[in-house]
Amino acid sequence: MTEQHIYTGLWITEDGFIRHELLPEGRYDEARGTQSSAYQGDYDIRGNRIYYQDDTGFTADGVFVSTDELHHAGMVLFRHK
Repeated sequence: MTEQHIYTGLWITEDGFIRHELLPEGRYDEARGTQSSAYQGDYDIRGNRIYYQDDTGFTADGVFVSTDELHHAGMVLFRHK
């Protein structure tokens, strides 16, 4: 992924504990609580689905239910504006 996708940007849980930054080059950085960069890796977006692979090889996925709401691993993240 070399151009910015409509879902690029910062996504956070309602309580702010989990924060996913989807970077334009297809990388992500996940912060948890006070721990910045808890997980990092690659992501791929196909339609409204996102597929993650962190740098340890762990994989996960999610679905964008709108341009402002992401469901991932039992969590709901919202686009940070």
